[in-house]
Amino acid sequence: MTGSEVPHSFRLAYVPGVTPSKWVRIWNERLPDVPLTLVAVSPIEACGVLRAGGADAGFVRLPVDRDDLSAIPLYTETTVVVVPKDHLVAAAEEVSTEDLADEIVFHPLDDTLDWEQLPGKPAIERPETTADAIELVAAGVGVLVVPQSLARLHHRKDLTYRPVSDAPASRVALSWPQEETTDLVEEFIGIVRGRTVNSTRGRTPTPPQPKAKRKLPGAGTGGGGGAQRKSGAGKSSGKPAGKNPRGASGGPKGGKGAKGGKGGRPGRRP
Repeated sequence: MTGSEVPHSFRLAYVPGVTPSKWVRIWNERLPDVPLTLVAVSPIEACGVLRAGGADAGFVRLPVDRDDLSAIPLYTETTVVVVPKDHLVAAAEEVSTEDLADEIVFHPLDDTLDWEQLPGKPAIERPETTADAIELVAAGVGVLVVPQSLARLHHRKDLTYRPVSDAPASRVALSWPQEETTDLVEEFIGIVRGRTVNSTRGRTPTPPQPKAKRKLPGAGTGGGGGAQRKSGAGKSSGKPAGKNPRGASGGPKGGKGAKGGKGGRPGRRP
């Protein structure tokens, strides 16, 4: 698909834990003529859906194969351990992987944390999904280390979670096929990155409106305006300027110019 072709809709995939509602709302405000369809996918199948054309772009968890997929990292999540509320870990504000050494730590098949070495003791069998692992934690069988958004997504009244200081973190990114960087993909990238509606990227920006010329105070028609005062300033009133009450023109009142000359009338001596 070329950048000039505009499809009838935009399909956005997202993995569990990601909440795309803010970006969807902005899209609907800016492009009401292009419906956005959400496609929920698991972390394991997210990249395959993008490659197969099942979505135009998607929120995925890194890493992704950069050979054929583009990705823009958006944020990094805190990693937490999910435990029953009466567990010893619940009394701490934060724990380390060493604190979990004696615990059975579940490692579900859809886990995306990049572990160099798994903490704790392995379970006899790996749960298929994070949701399955949460059920086992609630049954008191073991604990689970996950991104914080997944702990919130699977919240239960009998469970709680605490940050794990030295666990690998999960990074969320916007990804799409490199060969399918369409105008609408660029538009969504701009929304996610916070570009304004008049940005030069994406759709053609709205041209700025010319500013109205400001009028000077008193300009225009009507009496007493500045224009009239300006034109009147050059006209003579017919009266000599600077005439004082005694009739002497020019010079200060009572100054030497008035009576200081020799031809003037001498004053009386005392």
